[in-house]
Amino acid sequence: MEFIAQNMAPIMFASLVIFLLIGYPVAFSLAANGLLFFFIGVLLTPYSGGAINLAWPLLYALPDNFYGSRVMSNDTLLAIPFFTFMGIVLERSGMAEDLLDTIGQLFGPIRGGLAYAVIFVGALLAATTGVVAASVIAMGLISLPIMLRYGYDRRLASGVIAASGTLAQIIPPSLVLIVLADQLGRSVGDMYAGALIPGLVLTGLYTSYILIMSIVRPKSMPALPLEARTLGHGVLSLLAAVLASLVVSYAAYRYLVPAHGDNADILGATIGVIFIYIVAIADQRLNINMMSRLAQQVVIVLIPPLALIFLVLGTIFLGIATPTEGGAMGAVGALAMAAMKGRLSLDVIKQALASTTRLSSFVLFILIGARVFSLTFYGVNGQVWVEHLLTSLPGGEVGFLIGVNILVFLLAFFLDFFELAFIIVPLLAPAADKLGIDLIWFGVLLGVNMQTSFMHPPFGFALFYLRSVAARVPYLDRLTGKQIAPVTTGQIYWGAVPFVCIQVIMIGLTIAFPQMVMRYKGTPVDPGTIDYQVPETPGTGLSPLGTPPPANGGTAPAAPAAPDLSQPPNFGDAPPAKPAAPATDLSQPPSFN
Repeated sequence: MEFIAQNMAPIMFASLVIFLLIGYPVAFSLAANGLLFFFIGVLLTPYSGGAINLAWPLLYALPDNFYGSRVMSNDTLLAIPFFTFMGIVLERSGMAEDLLDTIGQLFGPIRGGLAYAVIFVGALLAATTGVVAASVIAMGLISLPIMLRYGYDRRLASGVIAASGTLAQIIPPSLVLIVLADQLGRSVGDMYAGALIPGLVLTGLYTSYILIMSIVRPKSMPALPLEARTLGHGVLSLLAAVLASLVVSYAAYRYLVPAHGDNADILGATIGVIFIYIVAIADQRLNINMMSRLAQQVVIVLIPPLALIFLVLGTIFLGIATPTEGGAMGAVGALAMAAMKGRLSLDVIKQALASTTRLSSFVLFILIGARVFSLTFYGVNGQVWVEHLLTSLPGGEVGFLIGVNILVFLLAFFLDFFELAFIIVPLLAPAADKLGIDLIWFGVLLGVNMQTSFMHPPFGFALFYLRSVAARVPYLDRLTGKQIAPVTTGQIYWGAVPFVCIQVIMIGLTIAFPQMVMRYKGTPVDPGTIDYQVPETPGTGLSPLGTPPPANGGTAPAAPAAPDLSQPPNFGDAPPAKPAAPATDLSQPPSFN
C-alpha cells in the first residue's frame, strides 16, 4: 500500500495512457481517471508519508475550475469558434477553388507548377482559415484530379496536398497556437508573432523539396500542357501591375508620413493595393484590356483573401485588436466575401454554425476533463514527478528540448493536437520554465511538432481527410475521357513520409535558431544607450545630478527663504505691520495675570 501511495503519479499517468489506447473518448477518459484516482488517493493518504494531498472538500474546487477563468470564462478560447466559423464560411464561399485555379494557371508553364500552386494556396488558406480539414478537403477535391489528369506521381501529389493543408497548424491564425498560448499562460498575439517566421520557413522547405524533385525526377511532375492554360499568357502584365501598385504605395507613403508617422507605410501599402484592385475590376468590367486576363484574375482573386489576412493578423500585430476581436472581424469579413461571390445562403450559415458548435463543444469537454484530471494529478504531486523526470535529462536545456520533442512526436502517432495540448503541455510547461526556456519558443516548437500528428501514418487526420475525397476506384476523366487509376491508401501514406521528415528538420532548425521565434520580443534595448534625466529639485541648494559644480569655487545659489507658516496666506496685498513686542523686565518674577 505504501509503495502504491508514494508512486500514485506514474500509476495514474500510465492508467490514462491505457484508457486512451483502449479507445475510450479522451474527455471521458480524463474525467473518469481523475475521479477514480481521487477516491483511491483519499483512502491512501495516511500511507503516503505526505506524498498525497487529497481530501474530500477539495472536490468543491471543481465548480470554480469549470466556471472560472480557465474554462467557461476564458476569453482567449473564445477565439476558437470565431476562427472556425470564418474558415468554414470561406471554404463554402469557393475561395479555395478560385485560388487553386488561378495560381495553378500562373505556375502552370513550369515543372511542378501545380505542386507550387498547392503549397502557395495552402499557406494562404492557413492564414485565412486556420482549419486543417477545410484546407485538405478543398485542395484534395480540386487539385488532386487535375494533378492525376496531367501525369503527376500519385505519392507526390497526395503528399503535397496533405502537407500543405497542415500548414494551418503553424501559420497564424492557427487554433493550435491559441490553445498552446492558453495552456502556457502566454499572449496569443506573442504566440502568433513567434510562429510567423517558422511557418514561412516551413513553407519554403516544402517548395525547395518540390524544386529538387522536379530536377531529380522531372517526369513525376510535368508542366501543364498549352491547351490547359485557359487564362493564356500575361506574366509581364502582372509584373507591370505590381510595379504600378508599388509606385502608388510609395507616393502615398511620402504624402502620409508627416501626419501619420510609423503607420504611413501600412496606410500607403493599403492605398496601393486598393488602387490596383479597382483598376483590375474596372479593366475587366469595362473591357478596356489594359491588363492581360491572367493579371486581372490574379489580382481580383488574390487581394480579397490578402485583405482578410490583414484584417485579422494585421490588426492583431499592430495592437489594434485582440485575437478574439480579430477572429470576430474575420468572421464578418468571411461572410462579406461569401456574399460578394453570391454564395452566402442560410444553408451555408447553418452548416458553418453546426460545425463550429461541434468543434467548440469538443474542445470544451476535453478541457473540462483535463481540469478534473489535473486536480487529482497535482494532489498526488504529479507535477513534481514530471519536473524531476524531465529536468534530470542529460544535456540541460537542449537535452530537455530534444527529449520532449521525441516524446511528443511518438505520442502524436496516437493522439491529436487537442489531446496533446490539454494533457501533455500542462505537464511540460513548469519544467521548461524552471530551465529558463522561453515559453513562446517552447510553444512554437511544440506547435511544429504537433503538426506532424496530422501527417503520421497510419493515424494522421490529414491523411484520413485526403483518403475521404481521393478516388478509390478507376474513373473516366471528364475532360480527356481517359481512365484514371485510383489512389491507394499506401500511396497516400508513402507520400506523407518525406514531408514528415521535412517537419522534423524544421523542429531541429527551430531549436538551433531560436531567434526565428524570439523576434516576437522586438529589438532589444541596450541599457548603455539609455539617457537618464533627473529633474532639478527646487529649494535644495544642490546642483542637479550630472551637472558640474559652480565655477571658480563659487557656491550654488541660495535656496529661497521658507515662508512663514504662522501667518495667513498673502495674495498680493502689502503685509500688515507686526505690533512691537512689549519689553519684559527680567528682574521681576513672571506674572500670570
